[in-house]
Amino acid sequence: MTVLYTAHVHVAGGRDGRADSDDKKLSLTLSRPGSSGGGTNPEQLFAAGYAACFASAIAFVAGQKKLETGAISIQSDVTLNQNEGGFFIEPTLNVQLPAIDRALAEELVREAHKVCPYSKAVRGNVNVALKLNGTPLEIA
Repeated sequence: MTVLYTAHVHVAGGRDGRADSDDKKLSLTLSRPGSSGGGTNPEQLFAAGYAACFASAIAFVAGQKKLETGAISIQSDVTLNQNEGGFFIEPTLNVQLPAIDRALAEELVREAHKVCPYSKAVRGNVNVALKLNGTPLEIA
């Protein structure tokens, strides 16, 4: 294994606190979802990170196949839920790949879901919904 990068972020105060990276490129006020606090929340951060990672995974898979995808954009929605077992999240990634045909786009999204580090991290523990150009996509 080759370590490519390690992120270092210090959080003080939990959902009502601050998050600061050691390189000072990230410095955020945190607040609870739906609150009047002036900061972001962990679900928004997860949504942004997952979408960015997933778009890069699509580009990686396409590059391996020597395919040009055109612009890749993703609407990432992360829902915070609660049941008798506690709190949990459910992400939905709506991938926009308008420059390529549907069958090829589906293949790229499915393969990206297999290699994306975020997808791997939540696999088997978090229900992830994938959409392609607004249409639900079945994942194995």
